[in-house]
Amino acid sequence: MSAPVQPPEARVAAEHPEAPGYRAGRTLPLRVEAMRQLRRRRTLLMGGVLAALPFILIIAFAIGGTPDGEDGGRGGGRINLMDVATESAANFAATSLFVSAGFLLVIPVALFCGDTVASEASWSSLRYLLAAPVPRVRLLWSKLVVALGFSLAAMVLLPVVALAAGTAAYGWGPLKLPTGGAVAAGDTVPRLMIVVAFIFVSQLVTAGLAFWLSTRTDAPLGAVGGAVFLTIVGNVLDAVTALGSWRDFLPAHWQFAWADALQPQVEWGGMVKGAAISVTYALILFALAFRGFSRKDIVS
Repeated sequence: MSAPVQPPEARVAAEHPEAPGYRAGRTLPLRVEAMRQLRRRRTLLMGGVLAALPFILIIAFAIGGTPDGEDGGRGGGRINLMDVATESAANFAATSLFVSAGFLLVIPVALFCGDTVASEASWSSLRYLLAAPVPRVRLLWSKLVVALGFSLAAMVLLPVVALAAGTAAYGWGPLKLPTGGAVAAGDTVPRLMIVVAFIFVSQLVTAGLAFWLSTRTDAPLGAVGGAVFLTIVGNVLDAVTALGSWRDFLPAHWQFAWADALQPQVEWGGMVKGAAISVTYALILFALAFRGFSRKDIVS
C-alpha cells in the first residue's frame, strides 16, 4: 500500500526541524488577518453601503409619504413591517432588517467568506503564506473566523445606524407590531439583538458555500458569485409550494423566522428549527472546505 500523499509544506517540515520559538498556533494571528481585511477597499465599500441604506430609506419615506400598507404594504392580505416603519426608531430598524435580510445581507457574507482564500490565490500569495510556514488548518481557521466576524459586524452595523437615524427622524418609542400591540421601548434592543443573531446564524449556509468555493477556485468573483447564486436558487426552490414539506429542509424556508421575535411573546419554535438546519449545512460545508484544502496542491 502506497504512503498517503502529504502537502509540500508538510514534507518540508518533516525534513527540516522547527526553528527555535516557532509555534504553529501563533502564525497568522487573528488581529493581523483582521487588519489586512479591514484595510481592503471592498470592506470599506460594503460598510459604506450598509451605513447609507437607512438614510436612503428615510429619504424614500420622506418623498413617498408615510407607508400605510395600501400600495404593496399587504401581500395576499398579510401586513408586513413596512406598514409601521415610521412609528419609531425600533420600527425603522426592524424594517431596515426586513428589506435587507433576503438579499442585501447575503452579499457581505458571500463577499467576506468567498473572497478570503481565493483572493490570496489570485494574487499568487497563498503559497508564500503556507511557506512562512503557516499550517493549512491555521490559515483557514484564521481566515474563517475573521470573515465571520466581519459578516457579523456588517449585520450589526445596519440596525445600529438605523436606530440612530430613526431616533433622529421618528423619535424613540415602543416597537409597534403590524398585527397590533407593541413591545415596550426597553425591550426593543434585546429583541433586535435576537433578530440579528438569527439572521447571522441563517446566513451561515451562505458563508459555508462561499468559503468552500473559495478553497476550490482561484477566482474570488467565482466564489462570491457562486455562493450568491446558490443562495438565490434556495430561495427559488422554497417558493415552489409543490415541494410541500421538503421545503422544511431548505435554509431559505426559515430565513424570516426572526419575525417571531417581534411579537408580544417571543416564539422560539421556528427560529430553533431554522438555526438547526443552517448550522447543520454550514458545518458540513466548512468540513468539506478544510478537508479539500488540506489535500489541495497549492500552485498559486
